[in-house]
Amino acid sequence: MTRARIATLHRSLAPLALLACMALAATSASADEYDAHRAGHPLRLVAYALHPVGVALDWLIFRPAHWAGSQPAFAFLFGHDIDEEPQR
Repeated sequence: MTRARIATLHRSLAPLALLACMALAATSASADEYDAHRAGHPLRLVAYALHPVGVALDWLIFRPAHWAGSQPAFAFLFGHDIDEEPQR
């Protein structure tokens, strides 16, 4: 085999080896312990349905609106102030 062919073989096998290592290193996932008292509440069922809607609104409307309002040209107009320590 030529050196170029060996180098090509190594470049093509490296991603496969990395993928195999990642698959072997994965741990099994487990769900939270089921609490019938908390999970069966009617408002919890509504929350399960509405949570994806809230996340979509956050990413599609509120984050872009915050970005636009925080631009230097509009910061004074919208009253945007830089928070030194954002809340977590």
